[in-house]
Amino acid sequence: MSGRVGDLGPKQAEALEQFRARIQDILPHLPAQHDHFLLRWLRARNFNVQKSEAMLRKHLEFRKHMKVDSIISDWRPPEVIEKYLSGGMCGYDREGSPVWYDVIGPMDPKGLFLSASKQDFIKSKIRDCEMLQKECNLQSERLGRNVESITMIYDVEGLGLKHLWKPAIDTYGEILQTFEDNYPEALKRLFVIKAPKLFPVAFNLVRHFLCENTRQKISVLGANWQEVLLKHIDEEELPVIYGGKLTDPDGDPRCRTRISHVGPVPPSYYVRDHVKVDYEHCITVSRGSSQQLDYEILFPGCVLRWQFASEGADIGFGVFLKAKKGEWKKASEMQEVILSQRFNSHLVPEDGSLTCERPGVYVLRFDNTYSIFQAKRISYTVEVLLPDRFQSPQTNDES
Repeated sequence: MSGRVGDLGPKQAEALEQFRARIQDILPHLPAQHDHFLLRWLRARNFNVQKSEAMLRKHLEFRKHMKVDSIISDWRPPEVIEKYLSGGMCGYDREGSPVWYDVIGPMDPKGLFLSASKQDFIKSKIRDCEMLQKECNLQSERLGRNVESITMIYDVEGLGLKHLWKPAIDTYGEILQTFEDNYPEALKRLFVIKAPKLFPVAFNLVRHFLCENTRQKISVLGANWQEVLLKHIDEEELPVIYGGKLTDPDGDPRCRTRISHVGPVPPSYYVRDHVKVDYEHCITVSRGSSQQLDYEILFPGCVLRWQFASEGADIGFGVFLKAKKGEWKKASEMQEVILSQRFNSHLVPEDGSLTCERPGVYVLRFDNTYSIFQAKRISYTVEVLLPDRFQSPQTNDES
């Protein structure tokens, strides 16, 4: 049995009755009291009444703390988020559920985070969830049947290393966790379209925030993605750019009045010059010398990601490639992958990443050979990001 209204087994029906009895004290304070709503929490915890109750009570505290009931009317995101955070709701799928688009490629994660707080990003996504839930309720009234979940389309064309910037990924993970904890069963399906080679690495960074049930709803579509979308969304409800016939009133095939297609954030919005980072390691590079950090990459497609800051003065930094781990080589004896140059990382922390196109030992080299008098203390974090090779989301050429 599906665990939905009209399709409950005897044990599921009994669990629903027990669940409703146990939450009588908070029922009037919930956004909905009907069985459709309560069953979402039960399905999220496999009809374990005690776990479902704990989840729902925690959600009510979340709503109070974040002032969720009034977030649509009383709070607006900062202008930079409204203008430069991509995506939006546009149209409905064939079952009447709202369709939400995220357009990842043109987004400028670092520019956004230098211009607004992490809390503002989280609140803006909570506000989006509440607006989508409100639209589901309106659709339920219009169609005379329950609509409680949405279809999502992730357009990841142009996904690049800039999108793997650690502060942005960490915040995105928090948003996903918030979604899992507070909007159970709100996602019907998620289609990933136009995925580049880097997508498995990006997905691997966030997959652990998603429960197994959510991961099963993700389909990474192949070359015939337009055909698959049209199986689920009528062409009159699908923007022209995605293979349908829907346009804005002025004929815009991207439907920009409903789906934000953004660009780089102008520096005039910046309110800080860097985002605070907690580093994992510290080393001291003596005057007139260098320090090398070896990272062995066993197969192509991995990404090296680093962040560092120096104390007191600048430091040279470059990335090199050599054949064997553990053997020390001069810079001139290794292949230079990223040109070595001096960074003012004592003023603004430096970060970067590199897609490793071939196996080998990649050497991150901190260069202080030019400094005659001053040693440099370096705080750094380096990660090897693996593609999601073994447990990737479903890859589909069909519905």
